[in-house]
Amino acid sequence: MKFLAMEIETEGVKPEQYRPHLKVEARRVWELYQSGKIRELYFRADRSEAVLILECADVQDAHQTLASLPLVQAGLITFEVIPLIPYPGFARLFGE
Repeated sequence: MKFLAMEIETEGVKPEQYRPHLKVEARRVWELYQSGKIRELYFRADRSEAVLILECADVQDAHQTLASLPLVQAGLITFEVIPLIPYPGFARLFGE
């Protein structure tokens, strides 16, 4: 199942608080990308927050995957997790 995960920065966190975690964060993201859990990753154009497309068994698996990120473990960020389904509109119009 696919999930959209949108990063939410914890209020009051200063930029320098992220720095000690960035290398291990990037390594963990790379591991999750290589395993197929993270399918796509982006930064928002309007602010420095990640947007991920996850492929996970269920919403619990998606939350567990994100909980393994060092920035999440440090309490610096959280994620809004949105389950996705295929667009049903074409079936309504053209399906039998």
